Amino acid sequence: MLARAIEEAGLPTSAIVLIKEQAERVKPPRALFVPFPFGFALGKPGDSEFQHRVLAAALDLFKSESAPVLAAFPEDADGPVRLIQASAARVDVSTHIDIEPADEVTALRGYYERWVEDHDGRTGVGISGVPHRQWRGLMKYLYAFAHGEETTYAEMPEGITELRFLKLVADDLKSFYMEARMCQRPEQQDNDLQSWFWAETAAGTMLAKIAARLDASDDQTTKRAAFGIAR
Repeated sequence: MLARAIEEAGLPTSAIVLIKEQAERVKPPRALFVPFPFGFALGKPGDSEFQHRVLAAALDLFKSESAPVLAAFPEDADGPVRLIQASAARVDVSTHIDIEPADEVTALRGYYERWVEDHDGRTGVGISGVPHRQWRGLMKYLYAFAHGEETTYAEMPEGITELRFLKLVADDLKSFYMEARMCQRPEQQDNDLQSWFWAETAAGTMLAKIAARLDASDDQTTKRAAFGIAR
């Protein structure tokens, strides 16, 4: 949308996009889809030669005689396209974690509540509409969904689709875990937190399985919902 506004002012634009479906809907004048994890629009950090190839491909779109144009970068920075968080892209989501997600949430609750208290009540948790002290039932629902079972959650807020609810709950869970971990291990930085969540927690494994189940659907709306669940 910004690209179109800039073009109306007489300046040509070329964008690099990470979600192809979004670009197909918005239709920027020129866009290069890259199959890289979120946060890595130019590919692997420190690989200047590869990054220059990405930039060159984006600039080559100015040669197109018509618009809009959406091209795909032909190389992958690091193996196949992955759904999970970039900093934990090598996590094996089949790894067995010897704790139930509901029990894990209970074990972390004290750290999370201490974090909130130490930060004057500020938290990223709450957008799902389900209070964190009522998450045991929620976690059982998510666990069943992740394992392909037909399940429902009675406390789901009215007027919201299940796919949207799953995205909001995933965001709440990630915020809860990150804030709890920052209280528990204040020395850890972003990549440490991400690797811990996706590689060492039952919730991370569960969300990755939910994303994989959604991505395996033939329905494009369901498939698109996978993006963001495990990032």
